[in-house]
Amino acid sequence: MKCFILAGEKSGEEHALSFLPELMQQRPDLKFWGVGGDQMQSLGVQLFYHFREFSTWGFLEAIKKLPFYFAAMKKIEAEFIKQDCRVAILIDYQDFNLRLAQRLKRQGIKVFYYVAPQAWAWKAYRAKTLANCVSALFTILPFEKKWFLDRGVSQVKSVVHPVWLHHQANVKNNINNIRQKNHFKDNERPLKILILPGSRVGEIETTLPVFLEAKKELSANLKREIEWSLVAADHLSWDKMKENLSDIKILSSTKLADALLEADLCWAASGTVTLTCAAYAVPTVVGYATGLLNEFIIRTFIKYEGMISLCNIVHGKLLYPEVLQEKFTAYEIIKFTKIWLSDESAWQNIKTELFKTPEMLKGEVNVSHELAAIIK
Repeated sequence: MKCFILAGEKSGEEHALSFLPELMQQRPDLKFWGVGGDQMQSLGVQLFYHFREFSTWGFLEAIKKLPFYFAAMKKIEAEFIKQDCRVAILIDYQDFNLRLAQRLKRQGIKVFYYVAPQAWAWKAYRAKTLANCVSALFTILPFEKKWFLDRGVSQVKSVVHPVWLHHQANVKNNINNIRQKNHFKDNERPLKILILPGSRVGEIETTLPVFLEAKKELSANLKREIEWSLVAADHLSWDKMKENLSDIKILSSTKLADALLEADLCWAASGTVTLTCAAYAVPTVVGYATGLLNEFIIRTFIKYEGMISLCNIVHGKLLYPEVLQEKFTAYEIIKFTKIWLSDESAWQNIKTELFKTPEMLKGEVNVSHELAAIIK
């Protein structure tokens, strides 16, 4: 039986990897094809497109790529008919996937949507679209199920967050080390700071220079040795950047868990990775900036004024400092970092809150078990 799956960016592939291997074991009769990355392909997914072709950053880049998206949507629809495929799993990537879901629904194809669009932040009308075109909506944040149910999406299932699915065994196996780790207790060893600049070329070009400037200033002013590391997205080329990273340990994205177990604190671009940092109870400064046009569009058309870090959204409070847009500077990053380095109580308080993260990510059901049962 053919099953289409679409992960249009690296984070979507990571979400897929949290359930796809188990689903393949439970349903060996399913043959997967669609959009994804190298790791999905290594599992046996036949790639119709690589997510590199879909990846964009910011509104302007997305607008420029509209002809590609429309052409890709038509090709995918035609391929459904060619392969006689009647089932689709769409992962996040909301602008493209919601339009594709509507088209597939008209063809009588069952659509299972994993990682609900953040309609609670903006474009609440998307709830009606989901109610009309998906056979099941899988929500991953604690409050989302009720939000969508209240807006007419009856087929909602709250599932274990993919971050926890992917990392729970590692966190549980190392929980004692995670709880005991404290940079105050051993001032003789180097302080370990991990940089997580993002997974898209555009955001890395924006975030990495600021993180590196902050690194230079902190190294010069802090009277303690610092051991720097950086997790680099494997699907991108880092050759041009290596000359600026000579004194930083570069790690594959497959080593993120190991890096977080070692890190005393992180500097991270906003994204799913901030929730991974929280699962490992690593205090993190979250930074992000986008271009002037993107900022204008966001401020003009998006009325959401809440927190942007997933860790903060899940906890419902500002645990991770968010330095955004004009405040995304080396000065701001260092300011919050020094608070944690100079005040043990501030350090312990955030760690105590972060230890609550796993319980918030458990959901009600396991997505691979649900999909195995309902794909027919």
